[in-house]
Amino acid sequence: MHVNRLRRVRARAAVALASFALLGTAVSAAGPATAAPRAPAAAPACSTAYQIEQTLDGGTTWRMCWHYNTLSGLVLDDVSYQPREEPEPIAVLTSARLAQVHVPYDDGENEYDDVTGTDFGYALQNLKPGECPGGTIKTVKVPDRGDVQGLCTTTRARGHAYRLNNDESTGGTGKLYTAQGKDLLVYTVNKASWYEYITEWRFSSDGTITSNVGATGSLSPYDYNGTDGKGWPIGKGARAYAESHSHNVFWRLNFGLDGSSRSKVEQYDSKVTAPRGSGSPTTKTTRTPVTRELAGDAKDMRWWRVVSTAGKNKDGHPRSYEFVPGRTAKFPGRSFTQHDVYFTEYKKCEQYASDNPAGHCGGASVDKWVGGQTLTHPIAWVNIGFHHIARDEDQQPMPVHWQGFSLAPRDVTAMNPLTPADLADQNGVPRNGS
Repeated sequence: MHVNRLRRVRARAAVALASFALLGTAVSAAGPATAAPRAPAAAPACSTAYQIEQTLDGGTTWRMCWHYNTLSGLVLDDVSYQPREEPEPIAVLTSARLAQVHVPYDDGENEYDDVTGTDFGYALQNLKPGECPGGTIKTVKVPDRGDVQGLCTTTRARGHAYRLNNDESTGGTGKLYTAQGKDLLVYTVNKASWYEYITEWRFSSDGTITSNVGATGSLSPYDYNGTDGKGWPIGKGARAYAESHSHNVFWRLNFGLDGSSRSKVEQYDSKVTAPRGSGSPTTKTTRTPVTRELAGDAKDMRWWRVVSTAGKNKDGHPRSYEFVPGRTAKFPGRSFTQHDVYFTEYKKCEQYASDNPAGHCGGASVDKWVGGQTLTHPIAWVNIGFHHIARDEDQQPMPVHWQGFSLAPRDVTAMNPLTPADLADQNGVPRNGS
């Protein structure tokens, strides 16, 4: 059971759709000496105090604005991506944020919407310097609380960015091409009673965006009665059974590819046909335009992308971003958690995937908003679930368990944005024709 909650949330419901712009400090790093000259970046839609800017390995620069919302916490706005060879920033997202953390307990006695039903936004946590190594902890002015040292912006190594041994088998010269990559990491920690949620956004030099929510803190000490098969024994013997529960995390993404909200949505499905005789299997991939609102279900070899209608890469291909969901446990107990992704037509009052404060919006959850409307300004909702069956190792404190997704660039640039200069002519068929 979630207890000792500070019940200020409903008093703030009237301003749930408003965003509070708060103090931020720009972060920047110099690009490599080989970076191509660029035109000055367009002025962001926020003042300097609310900007984040970081140049990463290979000369890629990410820019964005941020503000803080009293319910959902951190909101990122006007996110753009500028690889080394691009003369101007490429607009990607108009806004991105959490849209709900739904927590139903297995015994049916307790169920929570942690973003809108607790003090999630209010209970932003102060961060220690050691939690933001090499970065900056920004001051967030939280209404009714004051200043919180609660937003970390830093960089973090991700391992190999690429590796190519350009030997004779690939028609090469024997040269090894390899590089290690870094991500821009932006994160906050928000407390919902016993749980603490780490909401992180990672921006990679190859154009990938990843968001994860990590649950940590402590198991609720009031839910140790799961002896009916809905819990797991924690502690000595078989006396204290921690109640099992789910964490269904939703994100809301408003794309603005190439500066336009008029994106297209496409679904791709691949079907494998078994081989005949001594032959090999064959695979056919089908593209289905998603022209109307959709409640989508993930399947093997199925994926979606949001496609720009306003810009193309240097090869003449429309820019797009592909959804790459992480591991999920879909929760069938509520109508809004029965699908993995939703695409709805933009409507200002549709802000939270469940327990939406603006309930007059034709329903209080995202599934109620899929009404067949034509998509001209699509909003994407991603649902990633985790069924938490506790274990002895969850105490004390509880290790972080992560759930999230990525947005992978598809044809945003004509080549890998980190391509070494002496491979830049290999756009299309490699030199050896294989």
